[in-house]
Amino acid sequence: MRNQPKAEVAPEPVRESRRNAPPAPKAPKPPRQPLKLPNFGGMFSFLHDRRFQLFAGFFFLLTSLFLTIAFFSFLFTGHADQSVVEGLGNTPVKEAGQESGNWLGLTGAWMAQLLIYEGFGLGAFALIPVAFALGYKIVFRRLDLSLSYVLALCLFAMLWVSLLLGYLVLSVQTPTDDPRTAHSLDFLSGQVGYEAALWLDSLLGWGTVLLLAFLLISFVVAFFNVTTINLPRRTSLAGLGEDDEPIRQPDTYDRTGLGGVNHGANPTASLDGDAEEDEPMGMQLRYTGPVAEVAPPAPVKPTATEPAKPRPSVPFTLDDDSTETDLDLRPAASAVSAAGAASLALGGASGAATTAASTALTGAVAAAAAGPSFSIEAPVAEAPAARVPTPLSMADLADDDAPLPKPVAKGPAFEVEMPEPELEIETDTDELDPNAGADVAAVVEEDEDAMPSVNYDPTLDLPRYQYPTLELLNDYGQAKAQVSKEELEANKDRIVETLGHYGINIASIKATIGPTVTLYEIVPDAGVRISKIKSLEDDIALSLAALGIRIIAPIPGKGTIGIEVPNTKKEMVSIRSVFATEKFAKTEMSLPIAFGRTITNEVFVADLAKMPHLLMAGATGQGKSVGLNVILASLLYKRHPSQLKFVLVDPKKVELSIFNKIERHFLAKLPDTEEAIITDTKKVVNTLNSLCMEMDRRYDLLKDAGCRNLSEYNRKFTERRLNPKKGHRYMPFIVLVIDELADLMMTAGKEVETPIARLAQLARAIGIHLIVATQRPSVNVITGIIKANFPCRISFKVTSKIDSRTILDTGGADQLVGQGDMLFSAGSDLIRVQCAFIDTPEVDRLCDFVGEQQGYSDAYMLPEVVGESGSGNGGGDDFDPTDRDSMFEEAARVIVLHQQGSTSLIQRKLKLGYNRAGRLIDQLEHAGIVGPFEGSKAREVLIPDEYALEQLLNNLPK
Repeated sequence: MRNQPKAEVAPEPVRESRRNAPPAPKAPKPPRQPLKLPNFGGMFSFLHDRRFQLFAGFFFLLTSLFLTIAFFSFLFTGHADQSVVEGLGNTPVKEAGQESGNWLGLTGAWMAQLLIYEGFGLGAFALIPVAFALGYKIVFRRLDLSLSYVLALCLFAMLWVSLLLGYLVLSVQTPTDDPRTAHSLDFLSGQVGYEAALWLDSLLGWGTVLLLAFLLISFVVAFFNVTTINLPRRTSLAGLGEDDEPIRQPDTYDRTGLGGVNHGANPTASLDGDAEEDEPMGMQLRYTGPVAEVAPPAPVKPTATEPAKPRPSVPFTLDDDSTETDLDLRPAASAVSAAGAASLALGGASGAATTAASTALTGAVAAAAAGPSFSIEAPVAEAPAARVPTPLSMADLADDDAPLPKPVAKGPAFEVEMPEPELEIETDTDELDPNAGADVAAVVEEDEDAMPSVNYDPTLDLPRYQYPTLELLNDYGQAKAQVSKEELEANKDRIVETLGHYGINIASIKATIGPTVTLYEIVPDAGVRISKIKSLEDDIALSLAALGIRIIAPIPGKGTIGIEVPNTKKEMVSIRSVFATEKFAKTEMSLPIAFGRTITNEVFVADLAKMPHLLMAGATGQGKSVGLNVILASLLYKRHPSQLKFVLVDPKKVELSIFNKIERHFLAKLPDTEEAIITDTKKVVNTLNSLCMEMDRRYDLLKDAGCRNLSEYNRKFTERRLNPKKGHRYMPFIVLVIDELADLMMTAGKEVETPIARLAQLARAIGIHLIVATQRPSVNVITGIIKANFPCRISFKVTSKIDSRTILDTGGADQLVGQGDMLFSAGSDLIRVQCAFIDTPEVDRLCDFVGEQQGYSDAYMLPEVVGESGSGNGGGDDFDPTDRDSMFEEAARVIVLHQQGSTSLIQRKLKLGYNRAGRLIDQLEHAGIVGPFEGSKAREVLIPDEYALEQLLNNLPK
């Protein structure tokens, strides 16, 4: 072992093999747990029994041994046993078994005859590793053994070898062979291989060899992920000097220093190698392995969505004599071609004819139409993604044969050379600890400051977790526009006519068709005041006979005035059509939420981490609960259980109860609580206070780590720059969902408002986000403190303008049409969105899919609130016995005598005021005579009779 000084020239990257890497620290081996299988109901409960699993595992192991003996015996006794097996129908089984020559009797002869002679020939030997791997995986619970890997490799080998031997047997046979010996080699390929080779030979002839070679190369490339093929270069040695030597290939290098010197083989070699003398050779050595200074690869992130192409705008004439009126106004969602190009078709013409017709129509408008120009904008929907890509874990990117990166050492650079014995490093990943949480990391026990060289991946806690698929959601087909050309033209004429009655002339109108409403953008003539158009909202609604007209004057970012008119037939936006788009599938947001589609038919996706909190309101039955389910489903589709946790508060007890199935995956709760979904309002205060404690703890960790937000902290932790033994841990996002805030404000009031306001003010940086919903957006529910800390708000249809101003600080929510029609407010922007629809069976299937997978041993535990009883007296811990009221004992006797812990009872019996009676009740509670506050009901009396009371009073400190 020696210490080398750092060279002046940077050394070439060192190829560190996995065999030479230092052994990773081994954590304590957790106890073995039974192999968990999906729950198929009571009739399949025996599948979870470890005894049945061992029975099945040993069955497959012995089956592999049985097949091995039977197959090898067939090679020697197969011809003799063929007649015995074929005559089973006419010969008794006992006599046939005595005539059989197979080492395993008649059963071995029959199975070998079936799988080898009548099946795949010698390729049937590939079935033995499949049976052995299955039994070995079940008995010894080896998670590092991939059954799909073994199955794919063996099945291909069986089919390819059978086909190859069949072609060879067919090529050896000649028409002049003796009929008795002509088919003596058929057992090599089996009937399947022989018949397939005979068919290919008649079809391709000698091309069968090329086909077999192509199949083999294709399988090797696809199965072993071959991406590059490097051919050796021939280098002329004519230009080498006397002192120069040919450069050896990179695969002969063990530990390379400067200039191609092999320091592993020759430790005394000079570092001042002939690097400059090797240049005339014309050869450059490129090292493609991992470099010591480069961090290991991070999980693949989805690419950003390409910007949408501009939507086509087709003007058309208002002349009744025009013959070209067959205008297809279907949204682009139904007109998108396979290549993604969209155009509006005129009649049945092609793209060129459409352009010409559009030009002709534009000329007709300029020549014949006396009114304003009218154009219709049919939005182009985004092409749906084939599937929703999900984040890859480090286990998906790991390559067993790839070398590990060399850790970067701090301080002076030095190199230690060790002898290279034959080491076999066994990665102890076959056991999965179900109690492993997201804050567990492998740390060297001997050295507290030593950290593993590979990045920490929290998703490895549940390495077999599968993200939900789109097949769980209902497919309602391709959406079709419900707006006809006649409806658009009629609405346009009425708008122009109504504004004309008040002397407002319109220069042009453009219609944009949305799923629920159609936006008419009008450009008034010069000199027309916007407020004048705004005041005509009710008159336009009267002329159109529409449910609710909303005027946007002016449209932000445009020089137009918008009039939103509800469609006669609304279009449903399914959750599957939203999730299948590229915008949601390839988003890079931390907490993406796909709400639905905007008025231009574009998918609206927002990041909860940037909001950072969301306030929802709406009248009963207007889509608020569906909106909450859409938010939760969006997060479940895009995040791993180790990265996200929910705290669900459901005072109505039925809205969020369906998410109980994902308790061990995504939910968080207080210790010693049975249900993760909080339905009791008394426990809400403790949960909110626990979240405040979690917030304070996280801020302390961020302070110690020198980070400003959760993303920076988790990035440092995954890069092994924070030591778990010093209290650091991987911290997931926590989303608090409160379904009905009004009920909590009525029962708890300030006890709920204060922690909610504190979380809303401070919790953004440490990854705790709030989603609060209510159906009564009044000022006593949505108070000024809460409202000021929720910059992002969603309003479904409300009953009055006052409610709209309470939730959005502006009107417009009272003009919505309901059924998921909502306004999204983010600062000064107000976006109208048709919320996606997700049905209860879809949510049920989604929760079943997640809940049936392997999860953590329990839900994510929040900090325990110490000393909180929920009584609300606030001063019980600071009570001083010397400050006890002089009438304390009399009040205690009155309470025990009547067995009713009521403040009004003390007022009446002792003729005291309310304040003094209230203080007496607090003192009685602290002494253990009455129970905690229970709302409008009287407190529970804990002392049964006067005798027990006297004993208690005598024992109290004076």
